[in-house]
Amino acid sequence: MSPAFELDPRLAGDTVVIGDMPLCRVLLMRDSRFAWLVLVPRQPGLVEVADLAEADRAALWREVDLAGEALRGAGPCDKLNIGALGNIVRQLHVHVVARVEGDAAWPGPVWGSGKAGVYADIEAVAARLRGALHL
Repeated sequence: MSPAFELDPRLAGDTVVIGDMPLCRVLLMRDSRFAWLVLVPRQPGLVEVADLAEADRAALWREVDLAGEALRGAGPCDKLNIGALGNIVRQLHVHVVARVEGDAAWPGPVWGSGKAGVYADIEAVAARLRGALHL
């Protein structure tokens, strides 16, 4: 029996679950300053994109594209930022962030930029994104 997928506790604490795509769990960051999704492939032990099988790497990028389209359709977006850093949380995850010129971190990265904003109704935002992603 293979080990089960478990979401890193730091990701779980910083996000709300939107739902599951065929490969990835889709999470919304708890930071209202940015439209920010995190995609986590639901396979145990992954650290790098290269750890995925070739077909799953292609599926990951399709799902990143869908997440980007959902964010661009949900509100303003001058530039999508997409990144898989992993320096703090080793579990493979991909950030998809809709950036707007002049946002709280512009033009720098969102990671480590100030204090997170609190959503007035994070569940409503999550529901809109679930709809946009057909989850």
